[in-house]
Amino acid sequence: MRYDTRYQSRSSFGLPGFPDGVKFLIIANVAIYLLDFFLSLIVKEPVFRFLYLHPRAVVSHFAIWQLVSYMFLHSLGSPMHIVFNMLALWMFGAPVEQTWGTSRFVRYYLICGVGGGITQVVANMLFGNPDQFVLGASGAVYGLLLAFGMLFPNQEVLFSMLFPIKAKYLVMIFGAIAFLGSFQGDNAVSNLAHLGGMIFGFFYMRTTFATRGTRRSSAGFSLAGWWRNYKMQRNKKKFEVYLRKRGSGPPDWKN
Repeated sequence: MRYDTRYQSRSSFGLPGFPDGVKFLIIANVAIYLLDFFLSLIVKEPVFRFLYLHPRAVVSHFAIWQLVSYMFLHSLGSPMHIVFNMLALWMFGAPVEQTWGTSRFVRYYLICGVGGGITQVVANMLFGNPDQFVLGASGAVYGLLLAFGMLFPNQEVLFSMLFPIKAKYLVMIFGAIAFLGSFQGDNAVSNLAHLGGMIFGFFYMRTTFATRGTRRSSAGFSLAGWWRNYKMQRNKKKFEVYLRKRGSGPPDWKN
């Protein structure tokens, strides 16, 4: 099976629209950001710090919920962090959700985000600062970028909002930037998290997920599909042998 190479927008002006999963994720991220921002102004300290991804807490105190909660928090740093993440979630996530359906889209998003978080924890424990707090949806968003590039490799998108480029090349560029950036000092850990989201997304798409129940055909290795094809081929051979024994099979029967 092959991926569709062009995305057909379901809204006016060629924009991807806001399917339920994307809408929910954007509303949740923005609402939590605003709540955290204003509550922190009142109490003069971060209110949701216990939800930030703290590598040492995950490893030493088994705070595994942080692998999910951290991707909904963007209160540290510039507000442009959440702006760019939500823009990318909409641009790349909406076509993916309209192709896969809401439940599978949300599942994939969370898996990529958790994968990015796991990579963050491992990288910080081994190479970085185990007490560095991490938050943001970048790992999940990079996973969505990968999915969009695999589903619609020849779809043209605007790189830096200026230059048209095919999605497959955009994925390669961002993947290369994240990979090369993983060797550069202070940015190493965050870039490894971006790579983690893409890597977890890639392996998930290439196993049991990509060919099961998607609205459009998609390529990828499926254990269930492989086993089903194997049984069909085996039964076909048995039937061929049976026909030959009875002398009713065609003389040029081929598998």
